[in-house]
Amino acid sequence: MKKKVLAILMCAAMVVSLAAGCGSSGAESSAPAASGSTASETKEDAPEEAASASDFKAGIVLVGDENEGYTYSHIVGIQRALEKLGLTEANVIWKYSIAEDESCYDAIVDCINSGCSLVVTNSYGHQSFAQQAAEEYPDVEIVAMTGDTAKASGLPNFHNAFTKIYEARYVGGIIAGLKLAELDADGKLTDKNYDEDGKVKVGYVGAYPYAEVVSGYTAFFLGIKSVYENVSMDVQYTNSWFNITAENEAALALIDDGCVIIGQHADSTGAPSACQEKLEAGTVVYSVGYNVDMLSVAPDAALTSPTNEWEVYYEYAFGAAMKGESFDTNWAEGFDKGAVAITELGKSCAEGTQAAVDEAIAGIKDGSIQVFDTKTFTVGGAEVTSAFATDSDGDFVPDCDEAIIDGYYHESYFQSAPSFQLRIDGITELN
Repeated sequence: MKKKVLAILMCAAMVVSLAAGCGSSGAESSAPAASGSTASETKEDAPEEAASASDFKAGIVLVGDENEGYTYSHIVGIQRALEKLGLTEANVIWKYSIAEDESCYDAIVDCINSGCSLVVTNSYGHQSFAQQAAEEYPDVEIVAMTGDTAKASGLPNFHNAFTKIYEARYVGGIIAGLKLAELDADGKLTDKNYDEDGKVKVGYVGAYPYAEVVSGYTAFFLGIKSVYENVSMDVQYTNSWFNITAENEAALALIDDGCVIIGQHADSTGAPSACQEKLEAGTVVYSVGYNVDMLSVAPDAALTSPTNEWEVYYEYAFGAAMKGESFDTNWAEGFDKGAVAITELGKSCAEGTQAAVDEAIAGIKDGSIQVFDTKTFTVGGAEVTSAFATDSDGDFVPDCDEAIIDGYYHESYFQSAPSFQLRIDGITELN
């Protein structure tokens, strides 16, 4: 990446946004799965000769740039992977701010024509164009991050990848729940902070009512309930991955309604900034962000941010492609592989939070904690015994691959992208 971009990245932490997967033409710079799960499906026939580091080129098609947190986290992950693999910016062609339309296909093809043997897109809306390119260029490996059609496509050179970010969101919920317990014990909650059923109100700013967001906010809520049971949550959608004004306004509305914690799955600092503003004005409210450390914009309100460590995947995929080796059709990893994390704990976290975080992460790693344990939630007052994970006919309604096995929903098991879409009791979508 150009020195100018590197300089921008060094100072971008204060203004970057956060996260989801998800226009105009973009700028360019030369710069565990079970048996039968596609998380371990690979190509059978790999090229016999691996490309040398000097010959290898990867095309990176990004929905945003360094000023948008989700994309920023990809950029940082790629840079770290390059360093670990002994590669340089000369091995990468960057395509910034590529819309989810035909310009994505054009950007992919331009990367291929420039000698890329691997092209990665980072937004869900890029997926159809990535698949089209994979069909037309069978000798090039194409990855659609956050996507869900690679398995069904049957294309040996088409891949999906995402992290098990729901694990980090669950831990973020534990951090929020411990803060609620502290506030309750200290008598800092008021009547306004309780709903009509006497439960403490939590808010969540979401981008869209997609499985990726539903899975995340549900994991966050269940994390809270694991340490503080008496809670309900309202979700306010912005209908945009990145809109700092809309995210700020959504958070302010939730705060004004009495929500004590604001979580998010949206791509800007709008919600944490709203929490900081209100906290400074005397309202008791705290933030759990996403993807980047929010302490720079919410030094008192920010508790932590669940985050993706994208270098884990990029090191894996770049390394395999560079060697001419096959790699997963669907890839999803979490705490166990270091693919997700939480950022630095804020000074406002409750006493004992770090110990609780360490215990939870250890439990997730050894399997003693299952985020979507069906004993911990109900739908319509009843325990859920069956739910499908994948969609067979393209209507976005899961209708195959039973996901509830051994008493819990197996998220990111049959496909890398989140599939949990159950609307559990205790959570209300406001729009």
